[in-house]
Amino acid sequence: MSDAELVLRSTRVITPEGTRAATVTVSAGTITAVLPYDAEVPVGARLVDVGDDVLLPGLVDTHVHVNDPGRTEWEGFWTATRAAAAGGITTLVDMPLNSLPPTTTVEHLRIKRDVARDKAHIDVGFWGGALPGNVKDLRPLHDAGVFGFKAFLSPSGVEEFPHLDQEQLARSLAEIAGFGGLLIVHAEDPHHLAAAPQHGGPRYADFLASRPRDAEDTAIAALIAHARRLDARVHVLHLSSSDALPLIRAARAEGVRITVETCPHYLTLTAEEVPDGASEFKCCPPIREAANQDLLWEALADGTIDCVVTDHSPSTADLKTGDFATAWGGISGLQLSLSAVWTEARERGHTLEDVVRWMSARTAALVGLDARKGAIAPGRDADFAVLAPEETFTVDPAGLQHRNRVTAYAGRTLHGVVRSTWLRGERIISDGEFTPPKGTLLDRP
Repeated sequence: MSDAELVLRSTRVITPEGTRAATVTVSAGTITAVLPYDAEVPVGARLVDVGDDVLLPGLVDTHVHVNDPGRTEWEGFWTATRAAAAGGITTLVDMPLNSLPPTTTVEHLRIKRDVARDKAHIDVGFWGGALPGNVKDLRPLHDAGVFGFKAFLSPSGVEEFPHLDQEQLARSLAEIAGFGGLLIVHAEDPHHLAAAPQHGGPRYADFLASRPRDAEDTAIAALIAHARRLDARVHVLHLSSSDALPLIRAARAEGVRITVETCPHYLTLTAEEVPDGASEFKCCPPIREAANQDLLWEALADGTIDCVVTDHSPSTADLKTGDFATAWGGISGLQLSLSAVWTEARERGHTLEDVVRWMSARTAALVGLDARKGAIAPGRDADFAVLAPEETFTVDPAGLQHRNRVTAYAGRTLHGVVRSTWLRGERIISDGEFTPPKGTLLDRP
């Protein structure tokens, strides 16, 4: 402990063993010890006492669309990582689409990394993309450090990132399984979507009917079948249909290697409360009914759903029209995700320890970063968020850091104010004031 440079102290520190009063020592950006609260501060170390605010591990968000380069008018690394830091997120993994070029070759990954390098306020990793015809690029991307591969089973919304049909899915997944990689999947079946009523217009009920639950359920069943046959590792992105949960539970019981995420908007917003014309609530798959939401929370509690990520998918305000058929489908949630989930979790009897498990420990494990991220423990990166969990704030879009301040949470009162965020022992935001970018670019371990 004599070489400690920084000491953080709180009456509430969330550790893998539980929440307790503790003193956390840091040297060279790494946690060196978690000591009793009244431990002596080493000579020369800087003490930061956060009092009764909660010290928790920085969140790890593995589903973020940064859109940089190519669509930086939608979002960019500078603004996205500032928004993340303001919300207590210290690591994100960027999705391969909505940027131009998409991250589907090693050269495209190089371009993306060059753009991100000097703009990242937090640590950033990258997913690769699995497209029709790029099977030959998957292993080189894996070797270049991507954390896995994103695929769509229905149209993605951008023409440069087409979806895989079942035969193409099988080929890509066989290749990825061959080198032990991970395929993450937007699972909606295009045939069920095409058969659903497509009315367009401002009524949310019409949009919801156009993205039925059975589109998710059918796609997930097919994915499970491929994963079972190939002994492949797969991950279901942004689950919204509770009807798919029995399929997932049964697959796990058989030993199929499948993990599942959901998102804050599915856990905190309901179809019944979405006003007609309010396309800031549009996302695919959609926000569903309150009864469906209750079952998602039950699945989080029992471990069927592994983790919670934002699926931050912004656009310019003009693309969020009042017509649900033509508006861009995406929720911007980086800065508000921790507070939104905590607000609902506390009402349902969950603890901050649960939230940390869903949004930090398990997300870090999903991408193999759990030796460095996701916990306040010796040897981990000194990434922290300091949270006042009992305090509330009302969401004002003008106070958001992402580039286009369109939000489904406008006017909502949320619990949990992020006082400061720390990256490898350096405070990167405190009371709204940012330091220059200090993030690093991460490769798959």
